[in-house]
Amino acid sequence: MFKSSLETLEQFKQVLSELSKDCYSQPCEILSNATIGQHTRHIIELYLCLIKGYELSDVSYDRRERNLQIEEDLAYALDRLTYIQEHLNKPNKTIKISYELAGEENCMDSNYFREVMYNLEHTIHHQALIKVGIRHLSTQEIPESFGVAPSTIQYRKACAQ
Repeated sequence: MFKSSLETLEQFKQVLSELSKDCYSQPCEILSNATIGQHTRHIIELYLCLIKGYELSDVSYDRRERNLQIEEDLAYALDRLTYIQEHLNKPNKTIKISYELAGEENCMDSNYFREVMYNLEHTIHHQALIKVGIRHLSTQEIPESFGVAPSTIQYRKACAQ
């Protein structure tokens, strides 16, 4: 699980590092005028929220910091991705997830490994959107596996044989 997460984040860093800086923060019509930087910030902030909440076993993705520097400064975003890679691998333990639904605060039990998997799937989902944005805004080559779940990649390989 950590291997897939770290590899996905590494590929993300590679794609972002090849992206032009103006493309990173340019609104993209096909993404409802969101930017690649905004999607990147969203991914990073959920991971940071999980890492920060680990010690207290209490995570609220809703109450995450919204750091505009991540969405506007590509170098800073790459630095945050490296930080996540360096701090993600931790022992499993029970974690309380707090969330707001219909104006009401709720809690549910989870565990660290489950939340790492959630963040991996969430990352892949946003990478698929980022891939659409990059293809719309530039001619940058993007790996076919970018924004594709590992299970889908395995399935495609099995079908090709």
